[in-house]
Amino acid sequence: MKANNDRSNKRPSPAQLIERAKFRLLIRFVSSMGKLLMLTFKNSAIHMTGTNSAYSYNRIAITGEYPGFSLDYTKVLISKGELLNAGDPSAAPAGNGLVQFSWTDNSGMAMANADDRSILVIHCPLLTQTAFTTAWPVRSSGVAVLNVSNFMGKQVQTWISFISAGGEVATSIYTGELTIGQ
Repeated sequence: MKANNDRSNKRPSPAQLIERAKFRLLIRFVSSMGKLLMLTFKNSAIHMTGTNSAYSYNRIAITGEYPGFSLDYTKVLISKGELLNAGDPSAAPAGNGLVQFSWTDNSGMAMANADDRSILVIHCPLLTQTAFTTAWPVRSSGVAVLNVSNFMGKQVQTWISFISAGGEVATSIYTGELTIGQ
């Protein structure tokens, strides 16, 4: 028995070319943090993986005209959930390839607990690489530093979120674009 070849000999339509370009752009971004998205979108993923859920949601962040599509990082979500996120979050270069995240401890409000772990994400579009942590520090600490010296001299995009001991996640907050410095 011979397998059916699904490839078409027809030239793709303009609409197909547009969709393929959008797909390539978003899949490169999502693939750079697939393991994280499996965790941070698992509760919003119905009949699909967390990564597929993240891909589906983040299509709204695609901007521009074909063939020059790009991502509006202010619209990108790294996590989606019901847990309360940090109060007043920010990210700033701290020198020597470090980025310092800070936030106001809002433990005790809604479902926020002092021991919720921070999710810190730094994406370098030029390298199509993402650095993240889901282990430390906890909400009550109010500050964290992430080493991304491999992104030295490059512009990066940053987000923060939290995850509870029971696996509930907060919807991420975009904390801005930075240039990683020495």
